Amino acid sequence: MADIDVELIEQETGWSPYLSLDDAYKIDDVREALRRNDLQSAGRLARIFQLTPIAV
Repeated sequence: MADIDVELIEQETGWSPYLSLDDAYKIDDVREALRRNDLQSAGRLARIFQLTPIAV
């Protein structure tokens, strides 16, 4: 799981809120790094976490 800092852009008109193009690319870069199991690259752009399932 990744916690990525992005800035939401809000305006009175249009499709608000939305992300900047750079923030959208950052999300894509983190997603691709995590799929490759490249935690080093993902960690440069986001805070990453490991989730552990709990059997109930």
